[in-house]
Amino acid sequence: MEKLQYISQGQTKEEQEFNIRKALDNGIKWLQVRWKNADEDKFFQLCEISNKLCSEYHTVCIINDHVQIAKDIDADGVHLGLQDGSVEMARSLLGKNKIIGGTANTLSDVLQRINEPCDYIGLGPLRFTSTKEKLSPILGFEGYQNIIKSLKDRLITIPKIYAIGGVGLQDIEPLQQIGIYGVAVSGQITNCPAAISEFKKAMI
Repeated sequence: MEKLQYISQGQTKEEQEFNIRKALDNGIKWLQVRWKNADEDKFFQLCEISNKLCSEYHTVCIINDHVQIAKDIDADGVHLGLQDGSVEMARSLLGKNKIIGGTANTLSDVLQRINEPCDYIGLGPLRFTSTKEKLSPILGFEGYQNIIKSLKDRLITIPKIYAIGGVGLQDIEPLQQIGIYGVAVSGQITNCPAAISEFKKAMI
């Protein structure tokens, strides 16, 4: 599983597509299509375009929240927020070979996600980010450390956890030292797609 995930950004379908194409041109290999508050038809069109582009670029394409759209366009999987329906329901609709990721903010969320089970966990936010509405309580490095320690204390195998929420290049090393598997990045890659190669180099 790729360690770097780009979460798409943009206020319009054109902006979204432009940013996705730039990320693909700069070597992103895992895309999550996210466009909150979008018109459903336009979001479907964006997902269709993105999925086709990802096939051409041999890039994993997952859809944020919309399980039915992920199924309809045969995307690689879906990412579910804490309020976005169950992993079990998504699994029954998409089948066992699709990727299902789940958001978490607390230790109990992480334990829930391990039980469900999903393929990876997006844990955050690391710090404040303007790209997410209704931001959950900020974890900081200490929050990640405490959660990983609690899992180890319970003798639970550490799942594939991706740090999310205001993650920058300088955060990769300390996050990996804590035991975080990968990162999901939106703003920094949207603003500077060339940073993708730097992120990849920084990740062991």
